[in-house]
Amino acid sequence: MTSAIDEKTSLYSTLGADPDLGELVEMYVDEMPERIALLEQAFSSGDRESLQRAAHQLKGAGESYGFSQLTPLAAAVEYSARDGDPEEAIRKSLEELVDVCKRVRSGEPE
Repeated sequence: MTSAIDEKTSLYSTLGADPDLGELVEMYVDEMPERIALLEQAFSSGDRESLQRAAHQLKGAGESYGFSQLTPLAAAVEYSARDGDPEEAIRKSLEELVDVCKRVRSGEPE
């Protein structure tokens, strides 16, 4: 599966310019390194249940914070972990998700 998102593109929330929600989006973006670490740790330790749970949370939160691009990627990791897919398939889905997660930004594009 190849991401439809250009590798060099920063992703901005659709809510980033909202005066009431912009601060929440910024907190979400600031917490992304911890979310990524949680996903990677669960995968590395072979804890598919934790990986599934973390991906599920990211799937819902991404949509809620205006990052709808994360939803299908997080869903792929969640379902792969849940369905007992081979480790390599999960790794590929996780790498794609993490790549996109690293590109989320708060505020508005310049």
